[in-house]
Amino acid sequence: MANSWRIAALADKHRALGSNLEDWNGMPTAWTYSNSGYTLADEHEAIRTKAGLMDVSGLKKVHYVGPHAESLLEWATTRDISKLYPGKAVYATMLNDGGKFIDDCVIYRTGPNAFMVVHGTGRGYEQLTQAALGKNVAVLFDDDLHDLSLQGPAAVDFLAEHIPGIRDLAYFHHTHARLFGCPITISRTGYTGERGYEIFCKAADAATIWDGILEQGKDFGIIPCSFTALDWLRTESYLLFYPFDNSEFYPFENEPAGDTLWELGLDFTVSKDKTEFCGAFEHFRLQGKERFKIFGVLLDGKEAAAEGDELWADGKKVGVITCAMYSRLTDRSMAIARLEVPYAEQGTPLQVKGSIEVSAISHTLPFDDPEKKKRTAKG
Repeated sequence: MANSWRIAALADKHRALGSNLEDWNGMPTAWTYSNSGYTLADEHEAIRTKAGLMDVSGLKKVHYVGPHAESLLEWATTRDISKLYPGKAVYATMLNDGGKFIDDCVIYRTGPNAFMVVHGTGRGYEQLTQAALGKNVAVLFDDDLHDLSLQGPAAVDFLAEHIPGIRDLAYFHHTHARLFGCPITISRTGYTGERGYEIFCKAADAATIWDGILEQGKDFGIIPCSFTALDWLRTESYLLFYPFDNSEFYPFENEPAGDTLWELGLDFTVSKDKTEFCGAFEHFRLQGKERFKIFGVLLDGKEAAAEGDELWADGKKVGVITCAMYSRLTDRSMAIARLEVPYAEQGTPLQVKGSIEVSAISHTLPFDDPEKKKRTAKG
């Protein structure tokens, strides 16, 4: 953990479950557990069929407050911030001046001039901090705020016993409440493709909430889940993870790193009729000039591919796998890949070469719940 400079309030909990606490985003993070009694496949199945609890506090939680906060986020992100009201959130992307993706985030409006932005591992926080200079906006990196993610179909049933009205909280909305006597902000968001909730709490309360959910959630099938389980879930649900699906990780031969939203399939994050934001001119100019496409791959057999496995067709390499998994629930071996554009069509025959050598086909994404009925369910 040479790069870990942030404090994980649940470090002892994770160590007790057998985690070595590897670094992610400067935070000691439970990538896997060796002493929880559950395998990664068990964790994946718990979230798909019951519920799992994860510590995702390594995300950067940043408050932007002041009269210029809205205009700052309006310029820096692809979303129409004026449509957010207190209690509403939105998934957004951020580009550099060249129209290339540098970060994704969830923007929460917490007041008339107040926002919380949850950044991943990209450069969005640094770009926003620089853009805030000279403006009437305060920027606070809130590293005391921890994020516990309770995901899966049983999550709402458990929370309904503790938080009045939680069933009425709509997708991508948030509210304030108490859980086990602790003040929290709870958001109907997540990174699993399931109906789930993120619980934002003070570091001092994280252990109380973690223990309370696991102890009182046993009858609901709730188990602790490690960070790597998210890779399995995101493969099925088409959730990208910068930089692991990007050209920063899989460089072009003769071009600098940088992917467009058109290539990543994230162009939906540009709000309708919004034409002015950082990188907008290049973003629109680059439409139709995709060098690759993010696409799914369905493999023969019961083995998962590995990151970096090559995809071949017509006697040449046509892509690379960026994330893969095998699901016992569906008996399918699936992957996310960077594919040359002509091969990013449903049913295109492919050959996987690398850790395994099997036949495969190109497959549309997401594999799981393409209509997003689970995560948006009501009641």
